[in-house]
Amino acid sequence: MEGLAFIFIVFISIIGFFLFMYFVPVGLWITAIFAGVKVTIGELIGMRIRKVPPSIIVNSLITSTKAGIPLTTNDLETHYLAGGNVPNVIRALISADKANISLSFKQATAIDLAGRDVFEAVQISVNPKVINTPKVAAVAADGIQLIAIARVTVRASLSQLVGGAGEETILARVGEGIVTSIGSAASHKEVLSNPDKISKLVLSRGLDAGTAFEILSIDIADVDVGANIGAKLQTDQAAADLRVAEAKAEERRAMAVAVEQEMKAKAQEARAKVIEAEAEIPKSIAAAFLNGNLGIMDYYKMQNVQADTEMRQSISGSGKGGNQNPTK
Repeated sequence: MEGLAFIFIVFISIIGFFLFMYFVPVGLWITAIFAGVKVTIGELIGMRIRKVPPSIIVNSLITSTKAGIPLTTNDLETHYLAGGNVPNVIRALISADKANISLSFKQATAIDLAGRDVFEAVQISVNPKVINTPKVAAVAADGIQLIAIARVTVRASLSQLVGGAGEETILARVGEGIVTSIGSAASHKEVLSNPDKISKLVLSRGLDAGTAFEILSIDIADVDVGANIGAKLQTDQAAADLRVAEAKAEERRAMAVAVEQEMKAKAQEARAKVIEAEAEIPKSIAAAFLNGNLGIMDYYKMQNVQADTEMRQSISGSGKGGNQNPTK
């Protein structure tokens, strides 16, 4: 029993020792003291209770102190609890200080919490960044399409990183400026001979206003000649006019056919009326016989007259069944 009790006491002691070393990082405290950073055991225990890694805070505080940037554990803890990247902020502050760039801890933490990489922003501010635009197609006044690619050299503006527009806005504005510059040129040859006019015009428009960058230069890397848009548009317009003319001609032809069919119908209607009138003649003759207005001799005379008329028409060739050659 005494052996089991001894083992239990040793086990409890080991667990207590590791718990003590976890909540009281003595090694980290000693390191801070030798680095010249004032950190108390109570502050380290408080970090453990607040679930803040003491190593991140103490090491960052040691780095900033050695670089001559006065900070406190409370400042670093506050930024960590807010979701910030403490080591990245410290690196950004040291880099800005060495490059003589004005960057306060409050400004750096604001940039970091805004979702931007503050250390990368300081690097871009020190070493400008080159952004390549995609191919931008525009048409000159003479109808020739030009395709340009530009390289935009930018420097981060630390004072506008919070709330400032990003690279996409810069690229969009530069592309718009290139289109405007090429479109205002009287000839595509003018642009090809002096491509620097594009960069000068675009740079003078103040495209970096409201962005997180400052545009240092815009250089036209390449200009290619594309399609003849003016000729293509004229060809398309001519084809469209041809289709319209063909449609109108077809409409007139259809109307002419309709009028012809209408005239044929009217002629048939007239013939029908003539036939109908001729059909009434025998009825009229019969009625004249019945009423005594026409005698049999009168009827024979009328028949003879008709026979003589048909004979004359046959001789002259004007009749329906007449001989076309009366000498025969």
